[in-house]
Amino acid sequence: MTFLFGCGAGFVVWFLYKYLWSGIYTVDQNERAVKTVFGRAQRIEGKTILSQPLAINLVDEERERYAYPQVVVIPPGGPYFKFPWEEIHKVNIATQTLNMALDPETPNANHAGQYLEAVTKDQLNTALSGQIRYRVNEANLYGYLFGVKNPIIHVMAYFVSVLRERIANFEAKKSENDNATAGISINDLRKNLHEINEHMMRECMQSAARYGITLEASLITSIDPPDEVESALAAINTAHNEVSSEISLAEAAADQKIVQSRRATEIETLRARSEVEPLKSTAQQLTDLKISGPDVLRAYVRNVKLALYSKVKQVIMEVEK
Repeated sequence: MTFLFGCGAGFVVWFLYKYLWSGIYTVDQNERAVKTVFGRAQRIEGKTILSQPLAINLVDEERERYAYPQVVVIPPGGPYFKFPWEEIHKVNIATQTLNMALDPETPNANHAGQYLEAVTKDQLNTALSGQIRYRVNEANLYGYLFGVKNPIIHVMAYFVSVLRERIANFEAKKSENDNATAGISINDLRKNLHEINEHMMRECMQSAARYGITLEASLITSIDPPDEVESALAAINTAHNEVSSEISLAEAAADQKIVQSRRATEIETLRARSEVEPLKSTAQQLTDLKISGPDVLRAYVRNVKLALYSKVKQVIMEVEK
């Protein structure tokens, strides 16, 4: 009897722990949860991600393929309770950083995740390194949890394929300041890292609707060619910088001479004007005096002569014979 009572009590304790106490759970602040009942996620009837803004980036042929249902999202907090036939799938929605050369399926790939290889339009093999920042999209938890087996593998493969395609076809915009090094693809790529990162962000916007992962930033930090090509490029860039420096110095000297010549011309012009103005004024005065009558002009000339006589020591006058 005691044995049966002990077995019964043990069964009750086991049942309470297994199906009641273990059914209590909480959701952390950086987590969201989805509940499945007999393996089927709790859905919001009649709603799919096609009604969400993230579906705008899907093309027509993808809208049917990725029409994932909207699921009931359990927010942070608790304690919550689940029955034994229910299962809780928790997801961390915090932003995470990942090396772009990392292959989640094959860790030894891409030189053990050190850099990613890509070929430029002039057949130059380059090594790319950098990071990507991503987070799980709360509006498409079904796609992340149940749409594909390992979403990050799909996102990384998609990102790498888009990046390699961009590197292979990249062509810098032409400008008036194009120089001898502008046609070299590695130089164009290095000068336009920001534009390449923005292109990757635009092209990977579909990842949220496809896989439930939002790509928040693409941070390509370096693009390096092989060592032997790097030394040749360094020599070309050095020569170009020297030529550009000499051209800049010559242009600066020419601009300085032009400015000096312009200032000298302005000074001589002002000096000539200062000498001409008194003559013009005197001519105008003589014209006015002549209009007033011949006697006035003679008196003016006499007064001028008297002023001159007061300043000289000797006067030589012509005497009529």
